[in-house]
Amino acid sequence: MKVRLILPKLKSYVMNIEVAYALEEKQTLLPLVVEEGVTLKQAIELSGILDTYPQIDLSKDKTGIFGKIVKLNTVLREKDRVEIYRPLIADPKKVRSERAAQGKKMRSGKQT
Repeated sequence: MKVRLILPKLKSYVMNIEVAYALEEKQTLLPLVVEEGVTLKQAIELSGILDTYPQIDLSKDKTGIFGKIVKLNTVLREKDRVEIYRPLIADPKKVRSERAAQGKKMRSGKQT
């Protein structure tokens, strides 16, 4: 696995982070070494992931750290995993209710 060293301005401390993006058929996890004080947006830009996946739109796509949605100006900490989320294809509430309704039909012996 290739690790990119990103040091635009030399500071007293560097840290390891990861930038993650997942498509339905492919997941990308990029390890980076960045300077202390780097923001989530800066890490995404420095990782080069925007060149690899031009469909990422930081003005629309949500971002987070370890599954928790955070803003682009969030300052990262050592070992953070920056995540870029794709828009949902289906409404999760609707899918759950449809699945529950089908389960009720199956239990009652009715099939459509």
